[in-house]
Parts: sequence; structure tokens; C-alpha cells
Amino acid sequence: QFPFGRRLPCDIYWHGVSFHDNNIFSGQVNKFPGMMETVRKITLSRAMRTMQDLFPLEYNFYPRSWILPEELPLFVAEVRMMKDSNPSWKPTFIVKPDGGCQGDGIYLIKDPSDIRLTGSIQSRPAVVQEYICKPLLVDKLKFDIRLYVLLKSLEPLEIYIAKDGLSRFCTEPYQEPTLKNLHQVFMHLTNYSLNIHSGNFIHSDSVNTGSKRTFSSILCRLSSRGADVKKLWSDIISLVIKTIIALTPELKVYYQSDIPAGKPGPTCFQILGFDILLMKNLKPMLLEVNANPSMRIEHEQELSPGVFENVPSPVDEEVKVAVIRDTLRLVDPQKKKRKDTHLSFHTYLLIFPTQLQSLHAGIASMKDKQHKHHSLKLS
Repeated sequence: QFPFGRRLPCDIYWHGVSFHDNNIFSGQVNKFPGMMETVRKITLSRAMRTMQDLFPLEYNFYPRSWILPEELPLFVAEVRMMKDSNPSWKPTFIVKPDGGCQGDGIYLIKDPSDIRLTGSIQSRPAVVQEYICKPLLVDKLKFDIRLYVLLKSLEPLEIYIAKDGLSRFCTEPYQEPTLKNLHQVFMHLTNYSLNIHSGNFIHSDSVNTGSKRTFSSILCRLSSRGADVKKLWSDIISLVIKTIIALTPELKVYYQSDIPAGKPGPTCFQILGFDILLMKNLKPMLLEVNANPSMRIEHEQELSPGVFENVPSPVDEEVKVAVIRDTLRLVDPQKKKRKDTHLSFHTYLLIFPTQLQSLHAGIASMKDKQHKHHSLKLS
């Protein structure tokens, strides 16, 4: 904040929401131009569908999606066709408003005719997706994973993933969707901002219990049951890399528009929140990407009706403080001049270039063999 105006240039500018300052000519900014627009539900779904058309096997970690209202006739027709070809298919769909957050406006349906065709669908477009009915359960509860990914550079591409994240739990035992339980949000929606209002929400001082836990505690539990945790991590890393590849073309357009090559300007980095759901067979599925993941390390506790105080959250503190600390260490412009360049960044795992180079080669090979009529630059 600069209440009296900026006097000297900064090494790092930390913006709260989005890249919005055209008067920065040096240093680093913690937001990429256009990132908020690029990871909105509709834009993300379009990008993922483009890649699914090109590489269906490589991009099978994103649920089948349709954009409303423009693709409503297509949605109705495709669902009817799939039901005709497979009468035993009994799908559930989840409708998510494009600009929604914290679970706002999300609802489940069993049939396309159940979509709420009100005036809001025109003014507030949405994405409808096939609902994942068989998630991995822990303590009979559905949960998702928030992982923190640092996009350190767009060109050249440099990506880190935090080794730990958050597991956010529903607060009612999970049952597969039926017409009777479709509206039970505490059973089906993992959003923390929804479940915190449940009477069953458990604030815990331990990272291994409660309604919000560390992802590492879930991995330890899975490993103790004989699950292949290394393969799971490999699949998650692959999901993250491929998602960023899908978003890169649009991001570069925004970047080159706001920070043209050859003109003075800052470099950018950004912490992204990847929301991932594990299926029963441990296959990770991408739910969405958040351009502004919350970095709060406390929660509100009601002392008496209408009276709240902020209480520390040990699980948030353990994960998020490390993410912020090592992000700043990684982008520190002075680190090359210091003797402590041997500092290891325990929070993050570098997944580019070591992981990404082989992935690029594999995708390029598939492109040459299977899609000779397409032209797609992935670098």
C-alpha cells in the first residue's frame, strides 16, 4: 500500500487480487495479467476441451463439461444420445456459475431438464459438468485437495508445486447422489466456506484430524493401507503441468498485451490454488484453478451471538506460511548475490524443466502421429 504515493521502486509488488498497475516498470509482481480471466470456469473448460479434442487420453482428468446457456441444446442432445446408447447410465451433473466462488450458486441435477432456466442463467453464465459419483472417502466423508502451485515464469516456463496442501472435508457422510439427497450441500460440496456453517464442522488443533487437514496426513494414511502414493503424486504433477500447458497460450496473449517485449516492465509470478478430487481408484480429477487462493491462517469463532474473534488455525499456518516464505525466497532478486544460494526450498518441488521436458516430448510425438492436421505450439 502507498497511502502517500510511491517514492522508490520495489523489488517485489504484492497485489491482493489481480495485476492492475500499469505504472510498474521494474521488479516483480505476484500476479500475471489476465490470470483471473484465464482460470474462470468457462475459460478453463474451453481450454481443457481444446486439449481433450487433441489428446483425449492425456487430458482425461477433467470432467466432461458444457457451457450454459450457449451449449444447452448440445448438452441435452448429447446426454440423450448417451442414455440411448447405454440405458444403465444414470448420471448426475453439477452446475457451477462462471464467476461464482466459495460454493455460491452451485447445485446438482439428474437431468438436463432440471437446469434452472431463470433470467440469471443469461446474465450469469455457468458450466455444467458430469458429477464424480465415486470419490475416495476418508472416515466416510468426501473431501478435496487444495494444492499450491507457483508459476514462477511464463517464458521460459518454470513451475513449482508445494509438497503439502490442504484436505477439505464435507461434514455429512457421503452417499451417491439420489433425488432425495441432491440438495444436501454438506454431503456433496467440499467448499470450506459452506461446510464451516455446518454444525458438524470440526476445528482441530491437529493436522491429522478435523474438517480441514494437511494433504500429507491423507497420504500417510493411504500409504499405511498399501496405496501407491508415488504414483498418485506423479499423476497429480502430470495434471498440474498439462493444465498450465492448456492455459499458456491465453496467458501469453494477456502478458504480451500488458507487458510488450522490448518495453520496460516487471516480471511476474503467481501462486495458484489447484482444487483436485481423488476418485475411489486414486485417479486425481481437476475441479478448478483458483487465481487468488486464500492465505488466511486463522478462522472466525463465535464467542456469543454476533460476537466473533479470529482464532489461529494450525493446519492453515503449517501449509500457508511455508508456501509464502519459500515463494519469496524463490523470487528474491538478491539471492544470487548472497552466499546462501545453497538454500533449499523444502516447501516446493520443481516440476519444470525436469518433469516437463519429457512431457513436452511425449505430447509432441503424439501430435505428430495422431494429429498431423493440427498446428499447436506447446513451448
